[in-house]
Amino acid sequence: MKKTILTILIILWMILIFLLSNQPANESSKLSDGLIEKTIGNIYKTTHKNPTEEKQKEIKEKYTTLVRKTAHFTIYLILGLLVAALLKQYNLTSKQIIIYGVLICMTYAITDEIHQIFVKGRSGELRDVLIDTCGSTVGILLTKLNRKG
Repeated sequence: MKKTILTILIILWMILIFLLSNQPANESSKLSDGLIEKTIGNIYKTTHKNPTEEKQKEIKEKYTTLVRKTAHFTIYLILGLLVAALLKQYNLTSKQIIIYGVLICMTYAITDEIHQIFVKGRSGELRDVLIDTCGSTVGILLTKLNRKG
């Protein structure tokens, strides 16, 4: 039963990744820019100062890449957690869980970037595959740490 639930969660998470990757560039940018704008607004509310439009633009430009790459890392970290949890159900060794888990997540990251080549305004980036793979590897290793704890 646990294998089935984890498999369903992994499939749903992969669908979410696919849907986010399927957004045209302008929609994807709106999502990350919206997060930055909300954060800017909340920070400036506490200081009772309203940033100028120029200052907001400067902040957005400064943090857009960080927000987008952190999102890549985080979404794949969660995928890594889920994949490792499923692989544990098959009584694999820790080494096998790490190797198979990283291969599964890295393969999905590669296919995700290939998919983005066909989405308007998007591109496939090797850097994103590396970030995604690092995120999933951290997720997988976190489950290994939890196993010992």
